[in-house]
Amino acid sequence: MINKVVVKVVNKSNNELPAYGTELAAGVDVRANIEDTITVHPLERVLVPTGLFVEIPAGYEIQVRPRSGMAINHGITVLNSPGTIDADYRGEIKVILVNLSNNAHTIQHGDRVAQMVLNKVENIEWEAVTELSATVRQDGGFGHTGKK
Repeated sequence: MINKVVVKVVNKSNNELPAYGTELAAGVDVRANIEDTITVHPLERVLVPTGLFVEIPAGYEIQVRPRSGMAINHGITVLNSPGTIDADYRGEIKVILVNLSNNAHTIQHGDRVAQMVLNKVENIEWEAVTELSATVRQDGGFGHTGKK
């Protein structure tokens, strides 16, 4: 059984509310709420309004992520992926898109432009120390394990 969390939403668009495409889908598609089409030129970024305003419960966030079809077919992705919508934000959800292709892409009202995923979050409580425990990896990073 999938856990469900109630998120209050005000929909000021004429689009349907975001919904899961399948029973086990993690994200819901969010749609553009625009009067005029938006053309995203190569390497250009745009801010796409959705008409959605949400009240996320404390202890949760909504992540805004790219849609895989837009990414592979058109080179369109969410620039700050994943974008975080904090539980205390009450403004309109807007999606920052960037065109990484060589071709312009047009967005119309109602187009699915991103997906949103609800995630549980924990707050950090820092413990200041003078050293950290040792591991096999230590400070190796950025491809330190080599290419195979």
